[in-house]
Amino acid sequence: MLKNFKGSSIILPLLLLVLIPLGVLADEGPTPGEIAGNNAWMLSSTALVLLMTIPGVALFYGGLSRKQNVLSTLMHVFAGTCVVTITWCVIGYSIAYSEGTPYYGGLGNFLFKGMTFNESPEGLPMGVDVTFQATFAIITTALIAGSFAERIKFSATLIFMAIWSVVVYAPIAHMVWGGGALAEKGILDFAGGTVVHINCGIAGLVAALVVGKRTGGDSYNTYAPHNLIYTIVGASLLWVGWFGFNAGSALAANETAGNAMLVTQIATAAAALSWMFVEWIIKGKPTVVGIAGGAIAGLVAITPASGFVYPMGALIIGLVAGAACWFFSSVVKTAMGYDDSFDVFGIHGIGGIVGALLTGIFCVPILAGVEPGMKQLGVQFYGILLTIGWCGIGTFVILKVIDMTIGLRVSGKVEKEGLDVNLHGEIVN
Repeated sequence: MLKNFKGSSIILPLLLLVLIPLGVLADEGPTPGEIAGNNAWMLSSTALVLLMTIPGVALFYGGLSRKQNVLSTLMHVFAGTCVVTITWCVIGYSIAYSEGTPYYGGLGNFLFKGMTFNESPEGLPMGVDVTFQATFAIITTALIAGSFAERIKFSATLIFMAIWSVVVYAPIAHMVWGGGALAEKGILDFAGGTVVHINCGIAGLVAALVVGKRTGGDSYNTYAPHNLIYTIVGASLLWVGWFGFNAGSALAANETAGNAMLVTQIATAAAALSWMFVEWIIKGKPTVVGIAGGAIAGLVAITPASGFVYPMGALIIGLVAGAACWFFSSVVKTAMGYDDSFDVFGIHGIGGIVGALLTGIFCVPILAGVEPGMKQLGVQFYGILLTIGWCGIGTFVILKVIDMTIGLRVSGKVEKEGLDVNLHGEIVN
């Protein structure tokens, strides 16, 4: 017995001095070292997500465009990054994360009103949180440009991106991540399957239909990519940057981030191989465009699930997404006859839908906080439908208003000669 031990009068107080602080620390949250580590990870993740757009998307799209339009394509992405940065900081962040209605946030943080920049609700410096979220708005809007590339006015693109980022993207972000209608329903979207990919995919489809087809023909040779080296390098940068996208969405350097990184890698590889082998079997040849598109399809599909599934679920999600996105990008697009230049809908829209639905099937209760099955599948389906409706109607109205004012398309002569020389006074030699 301790009372019979000669030195108990000394040891007991010492034990209390050790154990009591440990109990207190366990309830006090992260240590200063953990906070610093989380902040460092989020700074890195923010840079990685921006890397996805410039240069990732820029090179991916630039390589897929024809030589006479490559600079125009790059300008859409680069200038769009600048435009959305401003709209997000001025009003977009407020709409997404300020208190408001279930469908639209308020203006409580308009022009950073009421923000201290010391600490966000996640325990990060507010500047890091705002910038990290800005990179998501940037890439979502930039991706849409791939649907109407090679025939739209540069001025129309800038106006569309500015309005769309505020009227469409920010409200969807509010509904899912800002405590709005879809958050209340219990939708699972860890890193942006709904907010980013279904959103930009539906916008891309609507834009392709409203703007219309490119002129000059419908064959692959007519619109053949001018530099597939750019495309595969761009896809590779997207793959690397996506770790910031998915693992960074944990908002901490923790086990969730580690799992998100692992499942992202697995799903991406599985989808790339799935697309490649399907194309190989059906078309007779595996292509660089195909394996690059498949990798991005896997990245898209695992995005909503990355914080909620284990590796086996990620493997299945990747395999399904690769085949599904190939089918919609190759078969459905051809059958329906719309000209989605770089398959924004086929990859991001379909990949996002596949990922959102399969998240409801393969989510792990200990990670997601909900049981997989029909109930959660129904919640995911509701989120998809609401996003399609909000985005589809909003995108259509914005494009129609622009078309009735300044016009959307360049002239036939400009399109034939190339947008680079006519709109920007520059050419690629």
